[in-house]
Order: sequence, then structure tokens, then C-alpha cells
Amino acid sequence: MPALQRVFYFYKMKEDLLHFIWKYKKYPVNGLKTTSDEDVYVKSVGTHNDLSGPDFFNAQIELNGQLWAGNVEVHLKSSDWYAHNHQEDRNYDNVILHVVWEDDISVYRKDGSQIPTVSLKDIISDSLLQNYQKLFNTKNYKFINCENDFDKVDEFIKENWLDRLFVERLEQKSIFITELLVYTNNNWEQVLFLMLLKSFGSKINRDVFVEIGKSIDFSIIRKLHKKPLQMESLFFGQAKLLDNATTDDKYLEELQKEYNYLAHKFNLNPVFKSPEFFRLRPMNFPTIRLAQLSAIYAENNNLFHLLIEKEESDFFDILKIGTSPYWDTHYNFGKISKQSKKRISSSFLNLLFINTIIPLKFAYRQYKGATDNEGLFQMMAKIKKEENSIITNFDKLQASIINAKDSQTYLQLYNNYCRKDKCLDCAIGASLMNVKA
Repeated sequence: MPALQRVFYFYKMKEDLLHFIWKYKKYPVNGLKTTSDEDVYVKSVGTHNDLSGPDFFNAQIELNGQLWAGNVEVHLKSSDWYAHNHQEDRNYDNVILHVVWEDDISVYRKDGSQIPTVSLKDIISDSLLQNYQKLFNTKNYKFINCENDFDKVDEFIKENWLDRLFVERLEQKSIFITELLVYTNNNWEQVLFLMLLKSFGSKINRDVFVEIGKSIDFSIIRKLHKKPLQMESLFFGQAKLLDNATTDDKYLEELQKEYNYLAHKFNLNPVFKSPEFFRLRPMNFPTIRLAQLSAIYAENNNLFHLLIEKEESDFFDILKIGTSPYWDTHYNFGKISKQSKKRISSSFLNLLFINTIIPLKFAYRQYKGATDNEGLFQMMAKIKKEENSIITNFDKLQASIINAKDSQTYLQLYNNYCRKDKCLDCAIGASLMNVKA
């Protein structure tokens, strides 16, 4: 490839390509030298670091036959070392090798010793650079970078990567669960309560619904078991949905009376901001969702153990409970609507199972030290796949999306890799980088 064209690649290049080259040894392993003509033999590239600090930890490098152990830093240009002020950061004192595309300046440690540098500009194959350009050429795709070659990737590579992505998605969802465990002092019943509130609040009201849950001592929820009127008054009162109501509504008056009693008895303080109704379909109104959830908790005690130990069919039976009769003819207080039972829909139950129950089962199994997740895979495989624009676009690429496990996996792929152009961290993108141009 002409030198001028390699200069062009440099200006379109990102450091993630150099990380990829180093991590997977896409340079000539034999005859590798530093810019000072030292022989380099890479015993271990180290562990890739996505956080602050050097790019690769605990590498092992032989320089002229002498073994060094330490960290490796990767830059487009050597001068980036100083542009990023690494010379002032003690985290970089143990860098044993500087890997760059272009070596434009010598780099020194704090003690004055020069850091050995390997320049990749003239030793990387043309085919790798061309594959990189093809993968990230924005003129080539409408949906994701690899859409034109997606069907060319070996199915074995895809299947293994997608299984890893599903576990990765559960691990990411477990972060919030771990935070709730700390908040609740490992009270799994309360964690489920807050997780359900988050799901019932959906995208618009999830944060305020969680705050409603946190405003209630969970012991109160237990005390109101089999007391549906009081349970509902508690939910609505803490959500500030009983305030400023001027309509003549007997049921509302009952709820206000019950809430005033509970607020005095338990020293309750409602949330600062009440939930939103704007742009929500009536079945997603906070009144309906809170009425549904309060009915579930009025009917069931020890809900976590009921759900965590049950199969998916039992889960649906437990949560299919309807609301109090008032909501058969209302979506909000004081406004009569056409009569209809406000049971939780099957599609919403599926979302609860996907986004709350399965992540909780996964986190609880980890908490108990269990490592086999095959049962969770099978449960998700029985649930209908989600329908959205992302899944539709993957369907067009002939992706095999049959059930909820598949759709969750492809959402993880798109949101965490495709959308962020992290193709070189993706097994599918990495496979395409290895194809000869």
C-alpha cells in the first residue's frame, strides 16, 4: 500500500484499532523491533484495561533477551503521551512498552529513562487496514457497520458470542440489583418491591416509582397484607396522587381518609414529585399501574420467594390479579370511563419476566454461588421475543431471533457494541477484520 494511502488511514484511525492489533497479535510476531532497533518478543500482551490507567496490564515483554513485566500503553502518536500528561501520572510509571502507529517523539519516564517504542505504521498488513476502512465506512450501511457482511460470519462464532452477550446483559442488570441490596441491607423481598416499581413505572415514571418505594418502610407493606384499601391508599398517598383532588368521589375520600391515618401512624412523607400522565396510554397511567401493584402486594406476602422459586407459568398466575373494582370504570380519579378489567396484559407480564424476574433470579443465583445458568436460558427461550425497530432491523439481516433470550441478546449487541462503534470488541466485527480483502 502506498505511503500516502497509509497517511490517509492514519487520519481516519482510532486507538481501538491499535488495541485490536496488539491484543490479537496482528503484527509480525517474528522480527518485531523497537524504534531503537531492540529485538522484541511478546510473551504476554497483558490484560486489556477499559478504565483509567495504561491500556494493558501485566504484560511480559522480552527486549534484547531480557524479560520485563509491566504495563503497555497504546497511542496513535508517541507525542500523545505528553498530550495526555502521562508523564505526571504515577499510574504510568510501570509502562514497559509504548505501542504507537507513528513514532514522532521520544518518550521518557519520570526518572529520565526512555520508554521503548514499537511503531506499527509500516508493519501492518494492507488487508487489515482495508477491512478496517470497510467496516467503519459510513457510506456502506444504514443500520449497523457490518450489515453487508453480517451473514458471512461463521454461525459458531455468532452463537458463542451471543451466549456471552446474554450473560453480559444479565450482569449489567445485576448492577442495579446489587445497589438495591446495599440500600436494603440484603432484603431480597424489598429489592423485588423496588424492581417491580421500576418496571411498573416504565420509561417515563420509573425513577419516581422507585422513589415512592424508597419512601415506604417495607415493614409497612407486610403489615398491610390482606388490607387492599389501605395498601392502595399507601401507594397513592406516597405518590401524591391523592392531593389537590376537588372532585366528589366517594372512593377517593375513602383513600384520603385511610392515607391520613397511615401517614400519622407511620410518620410518612410522600415523594417530592408526583408521577407523569403526559404522553402515556391510559393503561400505563400511574394510577392504573400503582393500583395493579398494590393489589398484588395486598394479596401476596413473601412475594420474592413465591416468584423466585416458581416456573414462568406460575409467575404469570401470581401477577394476573386485577385491580379494585373502582378502576374497572376509571383511569383516573373522578373521571368515569368505559367499563373494563384492568388486569396486567400478557405483553406487560412478559416484560416483567424479562426485565425483573430473570435478572433477579440470575443475581440471586450468583449471591448463592450458583454458576449454571442453563435453566434461565430455557425460561427465556419460552417467552415471546420483543418487537421493536432494532429487532426488526436485525430480522432483515437474517438474524435468528425466535424468543426473548434472542431479542435480549441482540438488544445488548446493538446498544453496547453496534451503536457505540465498538466493532473491534465484538466477536462478529473481529471476525470480519480477519477476512482477507
